[in-house]
Amino acid sequence: MTGNPASGAPSPTTGCGADRRAGGRGGPLSRLTALAPPLGVAALAAVGCGVVLWADPTAPGNPLPTCPTKAWLGLVCPGCGALRMTYSLLHGDLLAAAHYNAVALVALPLLVWTWVGWTRGRLAGRPVRSWQHHRRAPMAVLAVLVVWWVVRNIPVDPFLALRV
Repeated sequence: MTGNPASGAPSPTTGCGADRRAGGRGGPLSRLTALAPPLGVAALAAVGCGVVLWADPTAPGNPLPTCPTKAWLGLVCPGCGALRMTYSLLHGDLLAAAHYNAVALVALPLLVWTWVGWTRGRLAGRPVRSWQHHRRAPMAVLAVLVVWWVVRNIPVDPFLALRV
Protein backbone atom coordinates (compact mmCIF):
# COMPACT_ATOMS: atom_id res chain seq x y z
CA MET A 1 0.00 0.00 0.00
CA THR A 2 1.48 3.30 -1.03
CA GLY A 3 0.49 6.84 -0.26
CA ASN A 4 -1.51 8.91 -2.66
CA PRO A 5 0.68 11.85 -3.74
CA ALA A 6 -2.33 13.80 -4.99
CA SER A 7 -4.17 13.64 -1.67
CA GLY A 8 -1.09 13.96 0.51
CA ALA A 9 -1.96 10.81 2.49
CA PRO A 10 1.11 9.30 4.11
CA SER A 11 2.44 6.00 2.87
CA PRO A 12 3.63 3.32 5.29
CA THR A 13 7.25 4.11 4.47
CA THR A 14 7.11 7.89 4.58
CA GLY A 15 4.35 8.80 7.00
CA CYS A 16 4.32 9.27 10.76
CA GLY A 17 4.09 5.51 11.33
CA ALA A 18 7.44 4.95 9.64
CA ASP A 19 9.18 7.02 12.30
CA ARG A 20 7.73 4.87 15.07
CA ARG A 21 8.54 1.59 13.33
CA ALA A 22 12.13 2.67 12.73
CA GLY A 23 12.68 3.32 16.42
CA GLY A 24 11.95 7.04 16.07
CA ARG A 25 9.95 7.27 19.28
CA GLY A 26 12.13 5.59 21.85
CA GLY A 27 15.51 5.22 20.20
CA PRO A 28 18.63 7.04 21.37
CA LEU A 29 18.67 9.34 18.34
CA SER A 30 15.10 10.48 18.94
CA ARG A 31 15.86 11.16 22.63
CA LEU A 32 18.82 13.28 21.60
CA THR A 33 16.64 15.07 19.06
CA ALA A 34 13.97 15.63 21.71
CA LEU A 35 16.51 16.93 24.21
CA ALA A 36 18.34 19.22 21.77
CA PRO A 37 16.15 22.33 22.32
CA PRO A 38 16.08 22.11 26.15
CA LEU A 39 19.82 21.41 26.25
CA GLY A 40 20.38 24.35 23.91
CA VAL A 41 18.42 26.64 26.23
CA ALA A 42 20.40 25.31 29.22
CA ALA A 43 23.67 25.92 27.37
CA LEU A 44 22.62 29.49 26.49
CA ALA A 45 21.68 30.12 30.12
CA ALA A 46 25.05 28.77 31.25
CA VAL A 47 26.87 31.00 28.77
CA GLY A 48 24.80 33.97 29.91
CA CYS A 49 25.67 33.26 33.54
CA GLY A 50 29.32 32.99 32.55
CA VAL A 51 29.18 36.37 30.83
CA VAL A 52 27.51 37.95 33.87
CA LEU A 53 30.20 36.44 36.13
CA TRP A 54 32.97 37.67 33.84
CA ALA A 55 31.57 41.15 33.23
CA ASP A 56 30.52 41.98 36.83
CA PRO A 57 27.50 44.23 36.27
CA THR A 58 27.99 45.78 39.72
CA ALA A 59 31.34 47.30 38.68
CA PRO A 60 31.49 50.73 37.05
CA GLY A 61 32.28 50.65 33.35
CA ASN A 62 31.13 47.07 32.79
CA PRO A 63 30.61 46.07 29.13
CA LEU A 64 27.03 44.86 29.63
CA PRO A 65 24.25 46.98 28.11
CA THR A 66 22.13 49.22 30.28
CA CYS A 67 18.35 48.98 30.31
CA PRO A 68 16.97 50.94 27.34
CA THR A 69 13.80 51.83 29.25
CA LYS A 70 15.84 53.37 32.04
CA ALA A 71 18.28 55.07 29.65
CA TRP A 72 15.69 56.51 27.26
CA LEU A 73 12.64 57.11 29.46
CA GLY A 74 14.13 57.34 32.93
CA LEU A 75 11.75 54.62 34.15
CA VAL A 76 12.80 51.52 36.03
CA CYS A 77 11.34 48.55 34.16
CA PRO A 78 10.37 45.22 35.78
CA GLY A 79 13.63 43.67 34.58
CA CYS A 80 15.97 46.42 35.79
CA GLY A 81 18.53 44.98 38.16
CA ALA A 82 18.17 41.43 36.82
CA LEU A 83 21.81 41.22 35.71
CA ARG A 84 23.01 42.44 39.12
CA MET A 85 20.54 40.06 40.77
CA THR A 86 21.97 37.17 38.74
CA TYR A 87 25.53 38.19 39.59
CA SER A 88 24.70 38.36 43.30
CA LEU A 89 22.87 35.04 43.18
CA LEU A 90 25.78 33.35 41.41
CA HIS A 91 28.02 34.60 44.23
CA GLY A 92 25.63 33.27 46.88
CA ASP A 93 24.45 36.66 48.13
CA LEU A 94 20.69 36.08 48.33
CA LEU A 95 19.94 39.36 50.14
CA ALA A 96 21.72 41.45 47.52
CA ALA A 97 19.95 39.48 44.78
CA ALA A 98 16.58 40.25 46.38
CA HIS A 99 17.60 43.91 46.73
CA TYR A 100 18.37 44.27 43.02
CA ASN A 101 15.19 42.59 41.70
CA ALA A 102 12.97 40.60 44.04
CA VAL A 103 10.38 39.67 41.42
CA ALA A 104 13.01 38.26 39.06
CA LEU A 105 14.45 36.27 41.97
CA VAL A 106 11.02 34.78 42.68
CA ALA A 107 10.51 34.09 38.96
CA LEU A 108 13.70 32.00 38.64
CA PRO A 109 12.25 28.87 40.30
CA LEU A 110 9.18 29.20 38.06
CA LEU A 111 11.42 29.40 35.01
CA VAL A 112 13.35 26.31 36.13
CA TRP A 113 10.06 24.48 36.78
CA THR A 114 8.89 25.44 33.29
CA TRP A 115 12.15 24.21 31.75
CA VAL A 116 11.94 20.89 33.61
CA GLY A 117 8.32 20.41 32.49
CA TRP A 118 9.25 21.23 28.91
CA THR A 119 12.14 18.76 29.03
CA ARG A 120 9.93 16.03 30.51
CA GLY A 121 7.32 16.70 27.84
CA ARG A 122 9.90 16.47 25.07
CA LEU A 123 11.09 13.12 26.44
CA ALA A 124 7.54 11.80 26.88
CA GLY A 125 6.52 12.95 23.40
CA ARG A 126 3.53 14.87 24.74
CA PRO A 127 2.98 18.15 26.61
CA VAL A 128 3.36 17.98 30.38
CA ARG A 129 1.05 20.31 32.26
CA SER A 130 2.76 22.78 34.51
CA TRP A 131 1.95 26.06 36.23
CA GLN A 132 2.06 28.09 33.01
CA HIS A 133 -0.72 25.98 31.49
CA HIS A 134 -3.21 27.17 34.08
CA ARG A 135 -5.74 29.41 32.36
CA ARG A 136 -5.09 32.34 34.69
CA ALA A 137 -1.29 32.12 34.67
CA PRO A 138 -0.67 34.63 31.85
CA MET A 139 -2.90 37.27 33.44
CA ALA A 140 -1.35 36.68 36.87
CA VAL A 141 2.17 37.09 35.47
CA LEU A 142 1.12 40.23 33.60
CA ALA A 143 -0.54 41.67 36.71
CA VAL A 144 2.55 41.03 38.85
CA LEU A 145 4.83 42.66 36.26
CA VAL A 146 2.61 45.72 35.86
CA VAL A 147 2.26 46.21 39.63
CA TRP A 148 6.03 45.75 40.06
CA TRP A 149 6.70 48.29 37.31
CA VAL A 150 4.34 50.87 38.81
CA VAL A 151 5.52 50.39 42.41
CA ARG A 152 9.18 50.68 41.40
CA ASN A 153 8.49 54.04 39.76
CA ILE A 154 6.58 55.74 42.58
CA PRO A 155 8.83 58.71 43.42
CA VAL A 156 8.35 58.76 47.23
CA ASP A 157 9.85 56.87 50.16
CA PRO A 158 9.81 53.83 50.75
CA PHE A 159 9.40 53.05 47.04
CA LEU A 160 12.57 54.90 46.09
CA ALA A 161 14.53 52.03 47.64
CA LEU A 162 13.20 49.75 44.88
CA ARG A 163 14.91 51.87 42.18
CA VAL A 164 18.20 50.08 42.03
